[in-house]
Amino acid sequence: MVRGGKRRRSPRLTRILQLFSLRGGAQPEPFLDGTGRVLAGSISEKLYLDVNGTRQGMIIRSRTPELPVLLYLHGGLPEYFLTEHYTSPLEDFFTVAWWEQRGSGMSYRRDGAPETITAAQLISDTFAVTDYLRRRFGKEYIYLLGHSGGSFIGIQAAHQSPERYAAYIGMAQMVDQLQSEILAWTYMIERFRDSGDAKMVRRLQAAPVTASAGTPRQYLAIRDRAMHKLGVGTMRSMGSVVTGIFLSSLTSSQYTWAEKARLWQGKRAAGVSALWEEMISTDLSDMVRALAVPAFFFHGRHDYTCSYDLAREFVAGLRAPAKGFYTFELSAHTPILEEPGRAATILREDVLTGSQTCADPH
Repeated sequence: MVRGGKRRRSPRLTRILQLFSLRGGAQPEPFLDGTGRVLAGSISEKLYLDVNGTRQGMIIRSRTPELPVLLYLHGGLPEYFLTEHYTSPLEDFFTVAWWEQRGSGMSYRRDGAPETITAAQLISDTFAVTDYLRRRFGKEYIYLLGHSGGSFIGIQAAHQSPERYAAYIGMAQMVDQLQSEILAWTYMIERFRDSGDAKMVRRLQAAPVTASAGTPRQYLAIRDRAMHKLGVGTMRSMGSVVTGIFLSSLTSSQYTWAEKARLWQGKRAAGVSALWEEMISTDLSDMVRALAVPAFFFHGRHDYTCSYDLAREFVAGLRAPAKGFYTFELSAHTPILEEPGRAATILREDVLTGSQTCADPH
């Protein structure tokens, strides 16, 4: 609609244009009480730490530091900014450290040596950040949540050093990622064939994913677009990486423009993940057969980024003092944001008590 010779801007475009004027100093939003004042004793801060010789960033948020502490390991891209658009129940129950790992987000450095980003290095970094949080908040144990690529690191960290952790939470747990990609490639061809999208079928068939050839570059170039188009990517309702993730990151008021630039510079440098070759050559079901801490696994039924079926099979064979597998029927890859109410119930009734009352039947 045009009035007075001027076209009305969309709310999203207006927000983007407003944020182009944002300067340094963007900070996480504070917790507010019922009167609109900053909640007494709450924490909402952005900080940088020296982690094994590199400067790494994180956001820590807590309604009260008396809450148990949870370290969040993101997947290939730090996704804290999505909590501005989707409800996350984590901060209702935990002091949450949203750590942006070596080579990604706030921690990305253009002069960083790619060869230092290995699973062993990121596990060592996880221990260093864990110990910082334990000291700062006076906790003997903290909770560890690994999402997607973060679950590749998280479950190994919990396996190697259970004395640091109260429990492990795997969201979209990675297991045998090459087999997961083969299953996803086959599924997407079938779905696009059924829908009559011959172009996507041809593009996927031209880049076959196999046990011998792995994941061709041409496949990785269309993987995210194809998954989101079918509703099996980041979220069931997110049909585009551009509008769902890229524009959402640009409109965040909690990051400076330099930090937003590093977010995408790091993603471009890493591709799917800086550990991708290591991930697709590792079967975690062979490496981690038992955990010495309670373990809880949240998985979307429609997740093809990390296979739901492989994760469920892995958890069935895993030994742990307490464990639960939780199917989120309406979700894809990020169930804690897609079905926050169900996630909150599981956190409250099972994770914090070490129970399995809400878990799927065996």
